[in-house]
Amino acid sequence: MTPERPRRADATEAQVETPHSLSQAVSRADEPSALSRPGPAPLYAALDLGTNSCRMLIAQPQGSQFAIVDSFSKSVQLGIGLEASGRLSRASMGRAIQALRICEKKIAKHGVRRMRLVATEACRRARNARDFIRQVRRETGLALEIIAPEEEARLAVISCAPLVSATTEQLLVVDIGGGSTELVWIDLSTVPPADRARAIMRLHAGFDAQGEGAVARVVDWISVPLGVATLKDQFGDVDDDSARFALMSWFFEENLASFSPYNAEHPREGFQIIGTSGTVTTVAASFLNLKRYDRTKVDGLQMTSDQIDLVIREYLALGPEGRRTDPRIGRDRHALIMSGAAILQALMRIWPTDRLSVADRGLREGLLYAQMSADGVLEDGPDT
Repeated sequence: MTPERPRRADATEAQVETPHSLSQAVSRADEPSALSRPGPAPLYAALDLGTNSCRMLIAQPQGSQFAIVDSFSKSVQLGIGLEASGRLSRASMGRAIQALRICEKKIAKHGVRRMRLVATEACRRARNARDFIRQVRRETGLALEIIAPEEEARLAVISCAPLVSATTEQLLVVDIGGGSTELVWIDLSTVPPADRARAIMRLHAGFDAQGEGAVARVVDWISVPLGVATLKDQFGDVDDDSARFALMSWFFEENLASFSPYNAEHPREGFQIIGTSGTVTTVAASFLNLKRYDRTKVDGLQMTSDQIDLVIREYLALGPEGRRTDPRIGRDRHALIMSGAAILQALMRIWPTDRLSVADRGLREGLLYAQMSADGVLEDGPDT
């Protein structure tokens, strides 16, 4: 499949009705199973059913951000076998529905009325996605919608707005998912430094949206149908660990050829890459030698190219068995970390910076912020 270019629609034809058709977002999130409710404000839910994981946040508005009330995350491997068959398997749909039942119980327990529940690349590609969406509605009562690549990319960008440096003039946001990778290049050079994060937030209206005064200009964006699961599947027949890693990195880079900034010359000064994904946060946790994941230490961390390369070389030296037992990687991540690392290494090789900003935030945070912003329950602007 070829990379996706911009579209005007925010959801595919396979979407079903949801209470609110909103789109954009950002904020902070922790991952405990359940936290105490901080006050009487209304609760919001955001669910992201991806190619590999089912993840949900329930949150409450708090100033210009929000407080997490409950969360859920489970590897469901919805996309297993999709590359070969073009369909979601019965087993993978069963795992996803089991996870969604848990999410439905949490939503009911907390009395959530405002929610947005979305599916991404696996359901965009599967021929039987509509049947699966109907089955989910029938068995769990949850109304999933399949969002288009542009909206997924937009949500990732907005969720990272608080991490944008005031000195950043050219920004690349990278969201490495299970089934696809979204890249968005933004020109902030005409925006006053103090307004850059807010200018990015205003992209919630669309990448082509224009406002008054200086605006964040989207130079180009792309959705490559290669994420940690789909890229791994492409080279599953290569036995040698190092050779497989090299081939994956090379193949991913080839798929960026149509992305307009790919061959452009950009100075290192004023250029920032923000990476949001389980791959990026796992590499950061490994670099920090965290045996137990700590979001407060990972989110916003700056890593150099040399530090990232050091972690990747360590992963290769460990081999598949060593990675499986490494507590910094985790049981749900070890089989996919090298395909994610191959994507990350390709990105750091191509673009002119020696630093990566790590973001532990993404689609769910974006969905929450969108709903709260539309309801007018947040104070203006992100906390930066």
